[in-house]
Amino acid sequence: QVQVVESGGGLVPAGGSLRLSCVASGRAFSTYAMGWFRQAPGKEREFVAVISWDNSITHYADSVKGRFTISKDNAKNTVYLQMNSLKPEDTAVYYCAASSSITTMTARSARGQGTQVTVSS
Repeated sequence: QVQVVESGGGLVPAGGSLRLSCVASGRAFSTYAMGWFRQAPGKEREFVAVISWDNSITHYADSVKGRFTISKDNAKNTVYLQMNSLKPEDTAVYYCAASSSITTMTARSARGQGTQVTVSS
């Protein structure tokens, strides 16, 4: 089972940028699809982005499409989420997820501690 540690969150003004990182353990990292979910206070955890094991396929939630970019560096066992043009509604705890494929990834795939992103208006 892949263990993940997220980092890179912080406080940023609206319109700003952040890059989240997720370092994963395990020699099978290169075979995993990786994703990001987020959870705002009082809301359910929601899908943000996912990338296939070979970086050939990406999907984004409509709310972040065109602003966020997910990427995966298999040599570093790391997945990134570049977040641009941030909005106050992006404020949430962001969680990294690992799964054997894109189709099997769910919110339950995100087992890390998360990293807090706060966007001020």
